[in-house]
Amino acid sequence: MKGGDIEAGYADAAASKGAALYPGATERPELRWALIRKVYVVLCLQLLLTAVVAVVVVRVRAIPRFFVSSYAGLGLYVFLLILPFIVLCPLSIYRQKHPVNLLLLGVFTVAISFSVGLTCAFNSGKVILEAGILTVVVVLSLTVYTFWAAKRGKDFSFLAPFLFASLSMLLVFGLIQIFFPLGKLSHTIYGALAALIFSGYIVYDTNNIIKRYTYDDYVWAAVSLYLDIINLFLGLLTLFRAADS
Repeated sequence: MKGGDIEAGYADAAASKGAALYPGATERPELRWALIRKVYVVLCLQLLLTAVVAVVVVRVRAIPRFFVSSYAGLGLYVFLLILPFIVLCPLSIYRQKHPVNLLLLGVFTVAISFSVGLTCAFNSGKVILEAGILTVVVVLSLTVYTFWAAKRGKDFSFLAPFLFASLSMLLVFGLIQIFFPLGKLSHTIYGALAALIFSGYIVYDTNNIIKRYTYDDYVWAAVSLYLDIINLFLGLLTLFRAADS
């Protein structure tokens, strides 16, 4: 460009190809949108796999019976609960290494899916349907709101310490209830707190996808949102089950 700033000209050309997601964005909008599409495609595949596995576990009654009627089933259930935490370690290391990241993501999702399916197997269809519908409504609403707020210059990074503290309190509260249960009241409180906390995490992680995750971190971003949605669903499931009992 004669008599001008090459970088400024490049930025103007990039900006003309798509609107920036938030004020002050310096990257090309189409690159950020490509990351967002990739994250949500992976997330949708995870949720679809979880739904399929959960339906199979619920419909084939022999599966939950095996897990509750034998020591082998109980041991396998404990292993499935621990497995996602084990897989998260190598996944965090190889999250940018294709195709290892996708293989680890598949193992992680299947393990979570079995846990969700076994949880659903011991709940009524009405409770599962109510929790599922409300989860979809909350996730879509918070996602649209976060994109809208980011477009107007709002940033939700300040939520990080509050969400971490709230999650720590929720975990401690859950452990206390194992030894000193409060009955129906404790389930109601736990479910309501979990739903609120992971609703906040959906906003926080969506904000990070819009502004902070790098282009090669799409798997890790999808894992973060996937865990938020699954935990929101489980929290609502606990809440509705307590109300239904």
